Amino acid sequence: MIYRLLTGDDTSAFCHKVSEALSKGWELYGSPSYAFDAQNGVMRCAQAVVKHDHAPYDPDMKLGAQ
Repeated sequence: MIYRLLTGDDTSAFCHKVSEALSKGWELYGSPSYAFDAQNGVMRCAQAVVKHDHAPYDPDMKLGAQ
């Protein structure tokens, strides 16, 4: 299994990032997280995803391309 943590501002772009990962075979792992970035005045979000069917793990692999 390989793991990614998707992060970004709470915008439609973040939703598209998660949707793209799901369309590539990643699965949601746990609940999303939200936090207020007071310095920039925006909400930030994160969603963990995992993939079970993948090439052997290599620390140099580009997880977004998987």
